[in-house]
Amino acid sequence: MKKILYVLAVLLVAFSLLGLAACKKEEAAAPGAKEEQKLRVALYVNGTLGDKSFFDSANRGVEKAAAEFGITTKTIEGTYEQANWEPDITQLAEGEWDIVIAGTWQLVDYLQAIAPKHPEKVFITYDTSVDYSAGDMGNVYSILYAQNEGSFLVGALAALVTTSDMPKANPEKVIGFLGGMDIPVINDFKVGYIQGAKYIDPDVRVLVSYANSFSDSAKGKELVLAQYEQGADIAFNVAGETGIGVLDAAKDKDRYAIGVDSDQYFLFKDADPGKAKNIVTSMMKNVDDSLYRAIKLHLEGKLPVGEAEVLGIAQGGVGVADNENYQKLVPAEFRDQIRELEEKVVGGEIAIETAIGQ
Repeated sequence: MKKILYVLAVLLVAFSLLGLAACKKEEAAAPGAKEEQKLRVALYVNGTLGDKSFFDSANRGVEKAAAEFGITTKTIEGTYEQANWEPDITQLAEGEWDIVIAGTWQLVDYLQAIAPKHPEKVFITYDTSVDYSAGDMGNVYSILYAQNEGSFLVGALAALVTTSDMPKANPEKVIGFLGGMDIPVINDFKVGYIQGAKYIDPDVRVLVSYANSFSDSAKGKELVLAQYEQGADIAFNVAGETGIGVLDAAKDKDRYAIGVDSDQYFLFKDADPGKAKNIVTSMMKNVDDSLYRAIKLHLEGKLPVGEAEVLGIAQGGVGVADNENYQKLVPAEFRDQIRELEEKVVGGEIAIETAIGQ
């Protein structure tokens, strides 16, 4: 009898050990049990990539974060069809994404409505801000850019160019500005540009046109050709894809142009050298760096969600593209003047006007 009980006890221990081993094996095999889930980030653009400007810059920032941090990212092109935007963002919010990035003023109302319904998600908007007093926006981080500061610098440069003996400059003190739409963010570029030009020479005249579109390069070209005909020898593109028409007009008329958002000289340097050679510089709105920075801060647990941040010259949010063409076309004394003005803006010696809030 004792022998039988001993055998039964041994078998019981053996079966218990086998069961424990099986449980451990099952736990180890469970997907994601030992592996931390990658951060999943969706970028939604209410347009298309290929604008050589704003949306391409945003996409570069997200791609850089994916490459450096090993996160999962996806860019969704909502096209310029407004009916797509709200259902697209709703679908992303209801999906598996941890962060949903959706920028520009045209999407603010949708984020105001959608973000509070998904408090477990983080929403990032750029070049605009949600209204934090209008409801629970504690899961939304807004990035604003001091585009008026960067535009002040290129406005000063345009005035220096138009009053110079540079090869494509004419005797008339006239410069051009093309805006995509007559809205506060575009007008913030405009007031800074005009202030910068007048700072150099109060007699400089600024021709202003609005295309009422961010996706019509033919319209942009038509408007800026008219500015060149009226005596402008340099024009500033603040119109997204429409602004490619500024660069086309500069090529056709052999005049100068200033790019926007991205370094547009480098974007066209190889693809269209004839277009690139007349781009003296670009007013950099560093959307790519700001989105990369936001994702990095989130991973570090330092992203100030529930707030809006303004990134200016001092924070690297805006600036002048100092590339090989800038150094080739623009005299050294002009470049030195622009650097001095940059220091004065950062140091608070020059207060830049703004159209935001007006």
